[in-house]
Amino acid sequence: MILKLVRTPGVYLLGFMGSGKSTIGRKLAEGLGWDFYDLDDDIERQAGRPIAEIFSSDGEDEFRRMEREALDERVRMVQAGHAMVLALGGGACLNPPCLERLKNNGVTVFLDCDFSVLAQRVAQFQHRPLAKDPERFRALYDQRRPLYLQAEYTVNTGNCSEEEVMEAILRLGVF
Repeated sequence: MILKLVRTPGVYLLGFMGSGKSTIGRKLAEGLGWDFYDLDDDIERQAGRPIAEIFSSDGEDEFRRMEREALDERVRMVQAGHAMVLALGGGACLNPPCLERLKNNGVTVFLDCDFSVLAQRVAQFQHRPLAKDPERFRALYDQRRPLYLQAEYTVNTGNCSEEEVMEAILRLGVF
């Protein structure tokens, strides 16, 4: 295990919606014997309502504020030595200082996936407010992907089984 993870035991999964952050995160946490948290679940629990409702009634700016607060709380837990795998929302690290903070308090892993696969996966769900407009969905992907590529590690999740993705993460040599 790299020294950084001994000091701040956090693995932060980044990626566009549909990349498998929650699914892979649960499996990875189980395999490591760490806790798993999903930032979107934290926000919904705090707000007492679904993210789609937050977007529609309060707007994206308010959602992002709530997201920053929830992320800050999880990072503080990691700083206190609480080992966790955290699945971030697709837009949780839209600014470089956020990504740097995560890198300084654990390890960042970008779960990469071709846009066509993501679009197919997300089309199955109605609860994704930012995926309702196909043109905006593609623009968001194009805007965010360069930010995700700033993560310390990248693992491709497209057309791979959950086990294959988890094995690829474990082979990164950080654990």
